[in-house]
Amino acid sequence: MVVTISSACPWQETGDGLRLFLRVTPKAAKDGIDGIKTLDDGRKVVLVRVRAIPDKGAANKAVCTVVAKALGVAKSSVALESGSTSRFKTLRIDGDAQQIAASLTALAGSC
Repeated sequence: MVVTISSACPWQETGDGLRLFLRVTPKAAKDGIDGIKTLDDGRKVVLVRVRAIPDKGAANKAVCTVVAKALGVAKSSVALESGSTSRFKTLRIDGDAQQIAASLTALAGSC
């Protein structure tokens, strides 16, 4: 499956993978990815929820784990790039950008 990576998606291709834009809900009933949402300012984000509380980086670690598991990549391939104290986060995912984009599209829906 070939997925076109466009600016309308909540991810951007980098030289060694993807940059993924998220809106995180901590203290949720269960962990998961809930699709793509367009914010009021027109930006798109992937909605992620985690059971962890936002204390001492627990929610950030949980977000990386949930995304890695959902995409089928190693946890070491997913890193928080920005937004450590915000609901809006940017993750860096190392790997084949086309394959990661295809997995995101299957999980969250098309852009």
